[in-house]
Amino acid sequence: MRSPTEFSAWKKLAEHQQQMASVDMTSLFAADPKRAETYQASAAGWTLDFAKNRANNTTLSLLKELAQEAGIEQAIEDMFSGAHINNTEDRSVLHVALRASQTQDSLMVDGVNVLAEVRSTLKQMEKFVWQLQSGQWRGYANQRITDVVSIGIGGSYLGPKVVAEALTPYAQQQIKVHFVANIDGSDITEKLKKLNPETTVFVISSKSFGTLETLYNANAARDWFLRNGGPEDLIHKHFAAVSSNVKKAVAFGIAEENIFPMWDWVGGRYSLWSAIGLPIAIAVGMENFYSLLDGAHQMDEHFRTAPLEKNLPVLMGTLGVWYINFHNAQTHALIPYDHYLRALPAHIQQLDMESNGKANLINGDGVTTDTGPIIWGGAGTNGQHAYHQLLHQGTRLVPVDFIAPLTSHNPVADHHAQLFANCLSQSQALMVGKSLEQAQTELRDAGASEEQVAAIAPHKVIPGNRPSNTLLTDKMTPASVGALIALYEHRTFVQGTIWGINSFDQWGVELGKVLGTDIYNRLVNDSDNSELDTSTQALISAFKKAQS
Repeated sequence: MRSPTEFSAWKKLAEHQQQMASVDMTSLFAADPKRAETYQASAAGWTLDFAKNRANNTTLSLLKELAQEAGIEQAIEDMFSGAHINNTEDRSVLHVALRASQTQDSLMVDGVNVLAEVRSTLKQMEKFVWQLQSGQWRGYANQRITDVVSIGIGGSYLGPKVVAEALTPYAQQQIKVHFVANIDGSDITEKLKKLNPETTVFVISSKSFGTLETLYNANAARDWFLRNGGPEDLIHKHFAAVSSNVKKAVAFGIAEENIFPMWDWVGGRYSLWSAIGLPIAIAVGMENFYSLLDGAHQMDEHFRTAPLEKNLPVLMGTLGVWYINFHNAQTHALIPYDHYLRALPAHIQQLDMESNGKANLINGDGVTTDTGPIIWGGAGTNGQHAYHQLLHQGTRLVPVDFIAPLTSHNPVADHHAQLFANCLSQSQALMVGKSLEQAQTELRDAGASEEQVAAIAPHKVIPGNRPSNTLLTDKMTPASVGALIALYEHRTFVQGTIWGINSFDQWGVELGKVLGTDIYNRLVNDSDNSELDTSTQALISAFKKAQS
C-alpha cells in the first residue's frame, strides 16, 4: 500500500497549491462568468454548488487524477460487489445492499444471497410496525401501545435518532418514539418519568446483546417495568431486540419472533438502513422508511455510475482532501439551515471521525499525512450568534458545508426567506470578506472621527476567501434525507480510499471498552491499584470516597 504522498497527482497538487495561495475566489468568478453553472452538480434530489472554493479547473483536474491514482473506481466496485474491503476484520462492507433489495434480485457474498436476508428482515419490520400502529399489539393490560423507547449506543442510537428527528413532519401520531443511549442514569430516568409501563415497548439494539451501556439501560427498563406492575411472564409484550445474539435476547425475556437480525457486513455507524432503523420505521411508517432507503439507493447509483468530475461524493471528498492536506485545515463544519436537521452534524461526526480517525495505512504502515478532520457544526441561524465569528475572523481555515431546503414544512410568514437569506449571506461573507478600506468607509459614513476610524477599522476587517459548499434540495423528505446521509457516507469512503486507510474498523473504540471494564471493577471492588498511574489512582479514590 503506497502512501498518497507518493502519487504523482499529490506532488502536482502540492506545487499547484503554491500557485493558488495568492488567488482570491472573487477573481475566479470575475474571470469566469459561467463559474456558478460549471461548478455545480446534481444527484438524487440534491444540488451541490461548489463554486465558492479555492479551486480552478486545474485544481479539479488534479483532484480527479489523485482519486484515480488512489484507485477510487476499483474501490467503489469492490464495495458494491461485496469484496472484503474491511481487511482487519476480513469483512464485506455492504450498507449499500440494505438500500438495494427493492431493485436488485441478488448479491452473493460468501455463498449467501444477502439481499434475500435484507428483504426478509424488511418484511419482519413491516409486520412489527403494522401491529404497533394499528393497535394489534397490546400490552400486558390489553392497552394500546403509545410509546416506544429505543435503547442503543453509537450507531445503534445516533443515526436512527437523527433521522427520526429530521423526518418529524412525517411522524405517525399513534406512537411517540424516544431514544436512550447514555449510561448516565439521568438519561433513562427522565425518559421513564413520562411513560406508562402498560403502554410502552422497548427496542434493545445491540449486536452482541452485551454492549455495556445498552445492557445497563435495558436492565434498568426491565426493572422499571417489573417494579411498576409488569408481570415477568409478559415481558415479551413490552420488549423487542435488534441483535445477532438470539440466545441472550430470549433469556432476557424477548420473544424470538421479535428479535431482528444484524449482520457483520454492516458497521454500526452505517446501520440505520437495517433493522437498527426500526425506531425510524415506527416513528414515520414503513412507507416513509422505504422512501428513505430509495433516496439513499439513488445516491448509491450516482456514486457507482457518475463520472468522477460530476460525482457528488467524489467532488466533496477530494475538495476535503485539498483543504486538509494542502491548506492545513484541521476541522470541517456542517451547518444545516433546517431545524429538523439540527442534529445531523453529530451523526456525520461519528460517521467520519470513527471511520477516518486512523493513523495507519491498510497494510499497517504509519500514514505520512493528516487523515480525518474534526467534524462539527450546528443549526443555522443559531451558529451565526456563536461560532461563526471564528469562521469569519479566526486564524484557522474551516471549510463549511451549508445545507438547506428551498421550501419549508412550516411556512410561517417570511421566516423561510429570512432563513435562506442567512444561509446564502454566510457563504457569501466567508468568500468576499471585508477590506480595511470598506471598514474605514463604513465608519466614516456612520460619522466616526478619524481617530475612531484608525482605532476601530482594523477590528472590522474580515479576510474572506474562505471556502464553502452549498447543498440544496427542494424539500426535506424521507428520500432527500436518505440521499444526504448516503452522500456523506460515500464522501467519507472517498477520503479514506485516497489516504489508503481502512474506513470500516474502529480499534480505538474497542480499547476504551476494555479499559472501562477494568476501571469499573476497581471502582466497585477492593483492589490493588498501585500499578496504575497516580492520576488514575487518585480519581478512583475520589469516587470511592464520594460513594461511601
